[in-house]
Amino acid sequence: MEWTTFVPAALLLAATPGANQLMALRNGLRHGLAPAVSASLGRFTAFASMVVAVAAGLGAVLTASEAAFNVIKWCGVAYLLWLGARTILTGVRGRSDGDEESAVGGVDGEGVRGRRTAWRLGRQEFLVAVTNPKALILFAVFLPQFLPRGAEGGAAPLLALGAAYIGIEFCCAWGYAALGSRLRHRGLTGPGRGRLDVLTGVAMLGLAGWLATENH
Repeated sequence: MEWTTFVPAALLLAATPGANQLMALRNGLRHGLAPAVSASLGRFTAFASMVVAVAAGLGAVLTASEAAFNVIKWCGVAYLLWLGARTILTGVRGRSDGDEESAVGGVDGEGVRGRRTAWRLGRQEFLVAVTNPKALILFAVFLPQFLPRGAEGGAAPLLALGAAYIGIEFCCAWGYAALGSRLRHRGLTGPGRGRLDVLTGVAMLGLAGWLATENH
């Protein structure tokens, strides 16, 4: 495996701000480090499924099929538009995500609400990742470049590279979540959080527009 070239390239890709990394930053600010890192597991569930799909040869189907690419692409565009608009609305109204959910009284109610929030954040991360055809193509096109000669058809080396990329992405997600959590502990509240929500939402709308203009 070409680890000396793979690791820097993977680090650059993983550290580049995208919809999932912006969500990790926002979740760290809104909910703290632990919930934000937990939510990122939704993203990595999607990524792990993609790596297995590529190893099984399904990635080649997507790269060869314009129809399949477009179906996933427009699902991703629609979801990013909805999520971006919702995030902007939350920022403009100046309320936290927890205020959007119905409160359940008592200690048990707080636990139920916490579990619902964790599930919702993880689901958002999963849906953003799984409806992005570029993510699957990244695994289908990017990873094979670093396979050793003669191993192009082998699943095990590809799975190893996929696992390594997910590990690198996790470290970057932790960094974004930690940055959001640090801003939270430094007292970035009220209008400051609202502005970050608006900026995050605008970035998601921009990513949706970029994805919409991408050809197969």
